[in-house]
Amino acid sequence: MVRSFVPATIVGIIPARYASSRFPGKALARLAGKTVLQHVWERASQARYLRQLIVATDDDRIRDEARSFGAKVAMTRADHLSGTDRVAEAASSSDAAIVVNIQGDEPLIDPSAIDALAVALVDDEKAPMATLKKRIEDLQEFTNPNVVKVVTDRNHYAIYFSRSPIPYDLSGEAIHYKHPGLYAYRREFLLAYSDLPVGPLERAERLEQLRAIENGHKIRVVETEYESVGVDTPQDLERVRRLMQISLDR
Repeated sequence: MVRSFVPATIVGIIPARYASSRFPGKALARLAGKTVLQHVWERASQARYLRQLIVATDDDRIRDEARSFGAKVAMTRADHLSGTDRVAEAASSSDAAIVVNIQGDEPLIDPSAIDALAVALVDDEKAPMATLKKRIEDLQEFTNPNVVKVVTDRNHYAIYFSRSPIPYDLSGEAIHYKHPGLYAYRREFLLAYSDLPVGPLERAERLEQLRAIENGHKIRVVETEYESVGVDTPQDLERVRRLMQISLDR
């Protein structure tokens, strides 16, 4: 899947684990005759700028499923604390310049969002990582602590991420953005990320991306229309099933 006109080696890595406190085995749950993992892989494969796409897992069941539909698999340690650490281990044996961390529980992932992040890092040499923001249309999302909000500066770098409603709008003119959890990293930065000191903001908010900001690193933020829909519970799976059916009926 080499794109000769792309001036960087870009690899997508899908971290997938079997264990989950709310929905064990969710990567292998079935939607429209395919597993969640296969839907993610097939949609991510449509991204124009990925040279390679890898499933990173520590579970033999997920490995076997991924290989059944032709995915390349990297087996990783079982003791990783986060998906980022799993992606970093898989990327350590790659020659990629840029690594896109593609969540293994988002079967509706938009390939254009993956490309947008990759291009953002290719075009911006100052940023070691990039992520997305989407305009909030629903006030309930703005006040929901499970929906992470982000504010950026004029140069499209993240100022802060929070579970709280930010910014507070005294003017009545503010535009509010949420943060879909898709990231791209320069490989060297990704490999060093877990060694960065965890600061008080990350501990307070329980948001891993704040580690970069607290240690003085820039995060490029790209606006998107992509609506992130993760499968964290059986109820989420039914929601995605309904969304797929609506799409088919159109």
